[in-house]
Amino acid sequence: MNKIKLLSLGLISLAGNVFAQEKAVPTPHWRPAYHFTPPANWTNDPNGLVFLNGEFNLYYQHNPFENKWGHMSWGHATSKDLIAWKHLPVAIPEVITKDTTTWIYSGSVVLDKSNTSGFGINGKPPLVAIFTADQPKQKKESQFIAYSNDGGLSYKQYSHNPVIDLNMHDFRDPNVFWYQPTQQWIMTVSMVDDHMVRFYGSKNLKDWNKLSDFGPAGFTKNGWECPSLLPLVVDGNPDNIKWVLFVSSGGEHGPLIQYFVGDFDGITFKSVNETNKVLKVDYGDAFYAAIAWRDAPENKKILLGWLQNGRQETYPWKGQMSIPHDLSLKTTGDGLVLNQLPSVFVTRALHKYATGKVIEKTNIDINGAGLKLPGNGNAYWIDAEFDIRNARKAGFNVVGKAGTDKKVTLGYDAEKQLLFVDCTGSEKDNKSPENLIQTAPMKAINGIVKVKVLLDRSSLEVFGNDGEKVISTMIYPDKDATGLALFSEGAAVVKSLKMWNLNRGE
Repeated sequence: MNKIKLLSLGLISLAGNVFAQEKAVPTPHWRPAYHFTPPANWTNDPNGLVFLNGEFNLYYQHNPFENKWGHMSWGHATSKDLIAWKHLPVAIPEVITKDTTTWIYSGSVVLDKSNTSGFGINGKPPLVAIFTADQPKQKKESQFIAYSNDGGLSYKQYSHNPVIDLNMHDFRDPNVFWYQPTQQWIMTVSMVDDHMVRFYGSKNLKDWNKLSDFGPAGFTKNGWECPSLLPLVVDGNPDNIKWVLFVSSGGEHGPLIQYFVGDFDGITFKSVNETNKVLKVDYGDAFYAAIAWRDAPENKKILLGWLQNGRQETYPWKGQMSIPHDLSLKTTGDGLVLNQLPSVFVTRALHKYATGKVIEKTNIDINGAGLKLPGNGNAYWIDAEFDIRNARKAGFNVVGKAGTDKKVTLGYDAEKQLLFVDCTGSEKDNKSPENLIQTAPMKAINGIVKVKVLLDRSSLEVFGNDGEKVISTMIYPDKDATGLALFSEGAAVVKSLKMWNLNRGE
């Protein structure tokens, strides 16, 4: 549950003031066409990602009543391809009694295949949700469980909650998985202000024993949240596995997710890097609170994050999810690093949702303001490969407004060796000055760089060199700001370009 960032950005008071003062104005031109948003009202962290009966289940932090943070409950949606979503009723609502209000903060869901919990009926395994119960009157956070015997549509609270209670104010975001070598469930949970991840073990999801702590390490200027531990394949070799620990934290200029690469023996996680090394999952100002489907088909580990809105108001919803990322590790000169690409389940479905003919071009010479492309609707996906041996910069101008200088520029800076997104031309009212230009260090390979551009009306995600670096941000173009063109400083060549128009309507 992203309490730290919500408070630091002032989103709670901002949203409350806006909606108290004036009637909300619908913003359909900013609602994503191929990213998840709820039909209405607030969302933040993804929760309880589980693959069941051929469908991806997404639970998410949700206010069922208002378009602002509050009444924290678990919304629910399912998808077969991670693009089209079926919206379902709230799965775990807040609980209000005479003495206590319990908000349902972030957590995870597991399929208890062997019914270790005893919650299953009629020989069918239950789904068990493990989440943080925030009780503001008591100023306490503890870990609760609930179970479902109807395929995750509804959950019943365990009668002996909490299952872990340290009488702490900031102790949250349990992420649970089955660890086969020791035949027990493993939980990672955040000791927020201590900048630590605590590991617990359990045989039955009810009784938990402390195993170890990891941290402080890496970035520690703000509290730690939303920890999760994943086994990832190294260099495509399924016999070579390293463990990656993800931790979200409020960065110096916005949200930050850092990761640690190491080994896990069922009790302790040990990082292979120096204690103070900071490895970033994303170099933008929006990606946060990400967790993964760890049980997806084809042994994929698929990361999903919340893209924070920043200053701008949207209506009748607020908040959206990122594109899902397939994860792996890659050996580089800097050691083992995370590699991320839009999930294969998404890319396989692109043709299904593309409107009109997919544009394909090769060997485009650009020198300055180059080829204009059809960007109407601001919902598209571009795969491009640039030869920048004779260029200083190359990339795209997106969301351009005719007759003005308004645009967002993105691409590769060959002189500085940076993947970049430059929002100075359109987002000065929506971003703090230090976030107008976002960069990630990246080297060309024999003078070639690859760039994926995922623009979805108000979200922009840029993947560099087959997932080596990612920059995610939110933008808010005018309704008529739909211009799209290639550009370069110097003589760049687009060796290949493929573009899908994904403007599927409101």
